[in-house]
Amino acid sequence: MTNYRWTICSLVFFATTINYLDRQVISLLKPYLEKEFNWSETDYSNVVAAFQLAYALGMLGVGSIIDRIGSKMGYAVSLILWSIAAIMHAFVKTTFGFVMVRAFLGVTEAGNFPAAIKVVAEWFPKRERAFATGIFNSGTNIGAVIAPLIVPWLAVTYSWQMAFIITGAVGFLWLIFWFLLYETPERHKGISASELAHINSDEESAIPNEGEAEAVIPWKQLLTYKQTWAYAVGKFLSDGVWWFFLFWLPAFLISEYGLVGLEVSIPVAVVYLIAGIGSIAGGWLPMWFSKNKGWSMVRSRKTSMLIYATIPLMVMFSQWAGSFNMWYAVIIIGIGMSAHQAWSANIMTTVSDMFPKTSIGAVIGIGGMFGGFGNIMVAKSAGYLLDYYKAAGDIQTGYYMLFLFCGTAYLIAWFLMFRVLVPKMTPIKPHMKKIE
Repeated sequence: MTNYRWTICSLVFFATTINYLDRQVISLLKPYLEKEFNWSETDYSNVVAAFQLAYALGMLGVGSIIDRIGSKMGYAVSLILWSIAAIMHAFVKTTFGFVMVRAFLGVTEAGNFPAAIKVVAEWFPKRERAFATGIFNSGTNIGAVIAPLIVPWLAVTYSWQMAFIITGAVGFLWLIFWFLLYETPERHKGISASELAHINSDEESAIPNEGEAEAVIPWKQLLTYKQTWAYAVGKFLSDGVWWFFLFWLPAFLISEYGLVGLEVSIPVAVVYLIAGIGSIAGGWLPMWFSKNKGWSMVRSRKTSMLIYATIPLMVMFSQWAGSFNMWYAVIIIGIGMSAHQAWSANIMTTVSDMFPKTSIGAVIGIGGMFGGFGNIMVAKSAGYLLDYYKAAGDIQTGYYMLFLFCGTAYLIAWFLMFRVLVPKMTPIKPHMKKIE
């Protein structure tokens, strides 16, 4: 059996790496931009919130668009547009201009995860999807590791404008390999018959009879399913944690430990390296439960996610541990973010567990929109809290309140998803329709 599906997974991994590289640049340039534009914490949170609002609204529509035009063109168009948006940051002259280009970046970057999950559903059977998702989702960590190693250096060596231009241009290299290597399994000339059979080995993945196709579930109908709301609630509560650390971790290390210049690069890179372990291991664990313990996919998924939901409780003690040595806080935050990545690999896979392939992009988009709204609430809360406590000379209390939320959000999300909304994770079975 060939393993071409893992080549496809690597393409999605690199796209996700670029996606996170482009979105994290601003957090690492925050000290430069604060001086250039005289930003307060609230000003910065407004710029961050502009990205998140556009990302959320973009998610609402982009998933359905990708379902209709297909993963190949959907992914390519999205990446072209977000690369242009990333480069445009270099030419902004005002705070309002940053709000506008961040919004453009947000709405275009919204295409990455609906396209990525759709690709995984097309190329992998259910039992392998969380592992494949974990692998490509680890690209978020690699992007977040690369960014602190190169962005501050680019800013110091050249300028903050050049940091945006160079990182934004990387996406155009990826497009060459995407168009050369990607096609859906049924159309791909490089895939063997045995691998195609393996991909379609799930009962729901079987190729329809000639003249038939899976029905596309209307967007309004998707909102009537508890399965959709379970995913949306989980994303709403958990996404903001990751984005808080993505946009405020460098600022936290600077304010808490007095780091300056390039000193912040290594601690931030270490955090995301640790997080990358969770992304891959998080996708592997439910597959291991299923294979070695004989558990159903539902039990394997729910048990794994409960484990991952418990680990972030450690984050509430990171400041206390950091009072002894900064690296204790760095490691604890890294473990908490590792658990988030494990959670993320599985929560995204619950969509392909419960919905047909023709509706995955739309559901991912709906959940992403709610995750975006959660991100906005966290970002705005962070801005107000940190400004308030900074003025009071006690910014550490502001960070502790935010860490309290970060530590408990996942257990609340798990309870609402798997005890209240979808305890059995019952799959949606669409009717088949004749191809006109």
